[in-house]
Amino acid sequence: MQRIRMSLPHYRANGWEPVVLTIEDRYQDGVREPELLATLPPEVRIIRLPAIPVRAARWCGLGNTGLRMLPYLFWHGSRLLRKEKFDLLFFSNTQFITFPLGRIWKSWFDVPYVIDIQDPWRTDYYERSSSRSPPGGWKYQFARLQAWLLEGWSYRQVGAVISVSPSYLSDLRTRYPWFSRVITDVIGFGGSREDLMHASAHLMAEPLFKRDKGEIHLLYTGASGPVMPHSLCVLFDGFRLYREKWPEKAARLRFHFVGTSYVAPGQGKPSVLPVAEGCGVADCVEEIPHRIGHLDAMRWQRQADVLLLPGSSDLAYSPSKVYPYFLTGRPILGLVFRTSVMEQLLDDLGCAFMVRFAETESKDDAYAALFTFFNLVIAGFPAGSLRARNEELFERTFLAEELTRRQCALFNKVVVQANPGSATLAVV
Repeated sequence: MQRIRMSLPHYRANGWEPVVLTIEDRYQDGVREPELLATLPPEVRIIRLPAIPVRAARWCGLGNTGLRMLPYLFWHGSRLLRKEKFDLLFFSNTQFITFPLGRIWKSWFDVPYVIDIQDPWRTDYYERSSSRSPPGGWKYQFARLQAWLLEGWSYRQVGAVISVSPSYLSDLRTRYPWFSRVITDVIGFGGSREDLMHASAHLMAEPLFKRDKGEIHLLYTGASGPVMPHSLCVLFDGFRLYREKWPEKAARLRFHFVGTSYVAPGQGKPSVLPVAEGCGVADCVEEIPHRIGHLDAMRWQRQADVLLLPGSSDLAYSPSKVYPYFLTGRPILGLVFRTSVMEQLLDDLGCAFMVRFAETESKDDAYAALFTFFNLVIAGFPAGSLRARNEELFERTFLAEELTRRQCALFNKVVVQANPGSATLAVV
């Protein structure tokens, strides 16, 4: 959703006219952000579709948004393609069950389609010996079956594939030899200065953090899934050791994890606090499990002293929050697995103090790096203590305007236009 939302103001300038198909608000069960509507261009045509009500779907154990809206998306999308001329279909969501519609509609209406891979559809992550048990029980197994049956079939006729991580494309080339002939590009989510301006113009009335005792606040915003506890253990174990050595300094540090689940207020369960308790530092950690809005997250980030970026044991993980983090200008602590996509990204941007580690090696070097960072935080980051940020690379590569231009360049490769002028893009 964020990629399309940030791109909508820039498609027309690149010769494309978007028409968006999405789910009606009343059929969604997540946290709504009506404030984000102010960031959308008023001229964009948005078609909101019904879905099977959440309560009815959960009665049979299927609350997945993609499954609930699939029959309506199929019906209304087919009618739209029959009535109007479209040049391209663009699937940009994480509801993988919608992707097969691209091949179906291509065969029926001769409209090419592009798929945006924001997460891997088929993955062996939880089958690796070092991984935790998969979440979701039979639902996870059902999702695996869907991926096994439909992934290759859906991608077989795709015009092009965008991915947030090069590793996702590499996995597909390994799995399907024919995929090497597919047009691909690695395009991250990027950041929007307009979002930062909007968030800054509507600040919260009360400060989010107390500073009456010289507290220093380190913040993470976003979901905390089962692939993050490795880096959280490094952080919390390192802090425990730091507190044993310098208790007075450590007493000033406070860790905040906000929006760590995808559910509404009152429904989320802590996922970070249990890790902190196991490491003996839960008294310095605050967790707000329910999801918060994108603009509210940016407001939290603006008020924090340090932004936390724990890495994932899935080395292909490319965290989209890097870009709004960068825009805030706050110091970033990156806890990264060696050879990960995240490590390379942060190295390129020069925006983070890096604590590097591997799953099977001693963490002593990582703890020593954390000690250094905590001392820098306490000292107020003396001049020259942090790397120079690569502002030029960020401006040239990771702003919404440039990322939309790259999307449209890929669209143009897929669609051979008979006449010059704007093209029409259906976004799902």
